[in-house]
Amino acid sequence: MSAAAAMVVSPAAEKMFQENSDRARYARCIKASKRVRWDIDADVFRGRAFDFRRKFLPDGLTKVNDLAFLMPDEKRAMSHVQGRSYATLFGLVERFISAKTLELAGKQVLGDQVALEGLVRFSDEELKHQELFRRIEAAIATRMPGGYAVIVDANEVARNVLNKSTWAVLALTCHIELFTQVHYRESIERDDDLSDLYRDVFRFHWLEECQHAVMDEIEWHREDRNLSAGERDIAVDDFISLLRLLDEIVSAQSSADAGYFMRVCERSFSPAEQQQIRDTMQRAYRWQYIASGAQHPHFVKMLGGMVSRQQLQRVQTSLAQIGR
Repeated sequence: MSAAAAMVVSPAAEKMFQENSDRARYARCIKASKRVRWDIDADVFRGRAFDFRRKFLPDGLTKVNDLAFLMPDEKRAMSHVQGRSYATLFGLVERFISAKTLELAGKQVLGDQVALEGLVRFSDEELKHQELFRRIEAAIATRMPGGYAVIVDANEVARNVLNKSTWAVLALTCHIELFTQVHYRESIERDDDLSDLYRDVFRFHWLEECQHAVMDEIEWHREDRNLSAGERDIAVDDFISLLRLLDEIVSAQSSADAGYFMRVCERSFSPAEQQQIRDTMQRAYRWQYIASGAQHPHFVKMLGGMVSRQQLQRVQTSLAQIGR
């Protein structure tokens, strides 16, 4: 994290950093990765605990202000429930991201060694992130009432995702890496009412995800260049099916979390309020994990540059159906 951690590079290497080839971009990612490298205990936790007197997630992500009948302490409790699942779902998706990254790295073992180092660092950091999110769940679980449940198994999800084409998996991954950055820079970073430790978790996560987003883009474009028109059409359908799978996951988790939230509140809600809580949490989770990435201008630009107008329309139609 200090200036001393920055790479010392030769003039030839510096020249390469000014280029925009895939290899040069990987070299810049490696340099940044070395500079921002962090440790879970020494840098993130530092002996601290999560502050339950404060929110975990900002209101813009939780959509909690759409529930005008909630008291301030109930809104804070909802941010704790959603914040717990927000971290848990990151750990889940990073299971298949690290597996795919290792697969891509294997293709470079006797190839571009700069790309190989970048991908190995990428997978190593994703494994660290999974451990970070497991630690977060363990820490939060000791402070919240029993009854919380994770609805899906990370390995089962990973197997389902990895059965799809590499193009589709990389499209989904790139979308995830981009919304990670948006959520931190435009929401989490700016909210002074959050638990300091919770904010720091996603600050350190963001520091490494910045490089991952670049590598995702490189690999997605590289895969796209190798596809025939027919293969790309199948890949677009695979991506749509992955978006639907993600929607099934976040919808199921939001339903479980809404039930958990209402059980731990110290009062009952009317049937209409109960439905509003469920609908709001589903909308929040869909925004967090689907819409905020799929609508990211850079993602839209990348996707639009690879697919036909008809294929893009299929994706947009699917996203519109998910949002209903």
